[in-house]
Amino acid sequence: MTQTAAQGKATIDQQRAKHAWNAAQQLRLGSDEADDYAREAKKLPVRMITSGLGHALAFLNAKKAKKRGLEGLIKDLDDWASRRLRVQQSLLEAIMQGDSDFLRRATDEMLAYLAWLNRFTEGRGLPKKGEQD
Repeated sequence: MTQTAAQGKATIDQQRAKHAWNAAQQLRLGSDEADDYAREAKKLPVRMITSGLGHALAFLNAKKAKKRGLEGLIKDLDDWASRRLRVQQSLLEAIMQGDSDFLRRATDEMLAYLAWLNRFTEGRGLPKKGEQD
């Protein structure tokens, strides 16, 4: 089987893993941005379960001016949402305009994506030890 044929048969979970892997590989180790990205990505699933996906994303957007790594995290989440959920605008805007079924699907998808993203950032040693608050 050719590599192209194998890629066409990738499961959704494999696609999530690939996207998350690429996102984690783009982080510059040792930078404050990478640490902020990984730290907030790790906290995001709990925030989503506690307050909802919309509130969690609004929190990230509110904090992105102080924590530069959050822009990258938001961009990666939006990029995955555009691919998987066919979102044409930011994920936060799509949630505000969508119905409860979309919100459930988006929440489930982002939780599944973040599981991979967090595995890969942890595997790269992010955030730095002692800074995982």
